Amino acid sequence: MTADKGAARPGPGISPAWRDAEAVVLDTDGVITDSARVHAAAWKTAFDACLRDHPPDDPRERRPFDARDDYLRHVDGRSRLDGAAAFLDSRGLRLPRGSADDPPGTGTVCAVAAYKERLFTERLRQQGVDAYPGTVRLLKELHSRSVPLAAVSASRHARELLTHAGVLPFFDALVDGHEAARLRLTGKPDPALFLEAARRLGVPPGRCAVVEDALAGVAAGRRGGFALVVGVDRTAGPGTGAALREHGADLVVRDLAELLPDAPED
Repeated sequence: MTADKGAARPGPGISPAWRDAEAVVLDTDGVITDSARVHAAAWKTAFDACLRDHPPDDPRERRPFDARDDYLRHVDGRSRLDGAAAFLDSRGLRLPRGSADDPPGTGTVCAVAAYKERLFTERLRQQGVDAYPGTVRLLKELHSRSVPLAAVSASRHARELLTHAGVLPFFDALVDGHEAARLRLTGKPDPALFLEAARRLGVPPGRCAVVEDALAGVAAGRRGGFALVVGVDRTAGPGTGAALREHGADLVVRDLAELLPDAPED
């Protein structure tokens, strides 16, 4: 998908925060689609099995994976392998990396990542996912204003998720896990995926907004020099909004409907 919409701005009516953005790049899981919860549940099953099979030396590090805090801190926004390695390292587990053809299990980092992938795929087929209604409203508004839009994800399931949710036609570009592997793009918090999305839209990062729910993704948007970084706090948990700001978010919202023209302003 390529953009041919030019450099149309969202316009003054939609929200003052968007004033300088000529294009918008959105993360997929947790921003566009309600799939982060499915990822988190799959990670929990895989990591808890790994902690049982390879209990850390420190008893304090044997606690189960927290599907909110550990997910946001270590795996959200990262590739499967990077996320698996980051969490296991946080618990002092030094498993061998293994290889990409390791079967699902707990013996290597690749095996744990494969286990999570199998669980996620099974749950995705069984449950499916939807787009957040507030996000759909915002996408329709931006699309009606001819604002170039791109979706970004470290997941190789992004196209399937967006198609199932019925929002793929809104996007002029998609940079997913398949494209990241093909182009050898470094994962978040490196801004490579976002920069590639902006390049495909034909709009410099300094005139694009990034919308992210992951700490690593917010940091990537800031490092990439994007004009605006919007953090989405779906958890409404204590400290999450502050953490998003600390990692580089210019503003934090609970739902993207807050950015619509009729949304109340502080």
